[in-house]
Amino acid sequence: MVKDQKIPSQLRQDPVSGDWVVIATQRAKRPDDFFKKKPAKGPAKKNPKKECIFCQITSRETPILTQFNGKEVAPRAKNWTVAVVNNKYPAFAPSPNINRQKTGPYQTMNGVGRHELVIFKDHHRRLDQMKVEEILEILEIYQKRYLALSKQAHIKYVAIFHNEGRDAGASIDHPHSQIIAIPTLDTDIRTSLKGAQKFWQKNNHQCPYCAMIKHNLKNKERVIWENKEFIACCSFAPKSAFEIKIYPKKHQSHFEKTSHSQMVSLAKTFKIVLTAVRRGLGDPDYNFFLQTAPCDSKKYQYFHWYWQIQPKNQVWGGFELGTEIEISTISPEDAAKHLRKQIEVSKN
Repeated sequence: MVKDQKIPSQLRQDPVSGDWVVIATQRAKRPDDFFKKKPAKGPAKKNPKKECIFCQITSRETPILTQFNGKEVAPRAKNWTVAVVNNKYPAFAPSPNINRQKTGPYQTMNGVGRHELVIFKDHHRRLDQMKVEEILEILEIYQKRYLALSKQAHIKYVAIFHNEGRDAGASIDHPHSQIIAIPTLDTDIRTSLKGAQKFWQKNNHQCPYCAMIKHNLKNKERVIWENKEFIACCSFAPKSAFEIKIYPKKHQSHFEKTSHSQMVSLAKTFKIVLTAVRRGLGDPDYNFFLQTAPCDSKKYQYFHWYWQIQPKNQVWGGFELGTEIEISTISPEDAAKHLRKQIEVSKN
């Protein structure tokens, strides 16, 4: 068990919107650090394999979890395929004291939680270049760590995400994902929960996501790929071009309850969809992240978990920032058609 650390951040709530933001004091930068000399271009900073800390992580640190080809091994084993470690510069850290405070119209609390890295052994391969069984191992580790972190004190939500490339926020090019357990709900999930509940109440307890899945399966316009368990679609109202969501066809509120057979189907879906994105969009940087019901012991029968893939292919301008109304320069129907073609080409 990790000992209590100095709290690395403070959560601050906007008194109007109710949104929480993280002020990461332990990661503090000087004002001059934000001076931009030239635009960042190209992939994330290249670290030669012989100098890469992540390549040698099990000899440098004692991981929380180490696996080799799907089986757990000794934490500092030399042969490994995936390792989970505590982030050296965490945005959140464990502590028994959440320290909620109110100052005037403002509310704050300590950044209590956990911040872990899921490191893949291969230095050069992106997720779509891995075998299905390798992707499966990573997804099941996500699930395993979610279950462990959701039981920690003060934790209400566990965010799992992956930043691929500099434009997607990756500071090092060695493939890895992150898991952050937090004491509050982020803006997107709160908005999604509220909207899903409203739809559920107005439509005779029908899940809005199930309704979308049913519609997409009927007309197929935005469907990229489907198998028995999952469907991958371009979003009807995307926040950016080529936004993709992967849903379980069967109604499920909680990702952590996904069965092994479903995980196998999910791994195949990730492999096919991410390969189509790479081929169809010229190997773009991207983010993917999980949206699932909170782990706060409440019932969320109206929610339906999913993975969202966001290729980094456009930058928000003043209109988008000021109104939060996104402008996408390609219809999701045309985007889906383009990605389906990449899948058909790969079959031949």
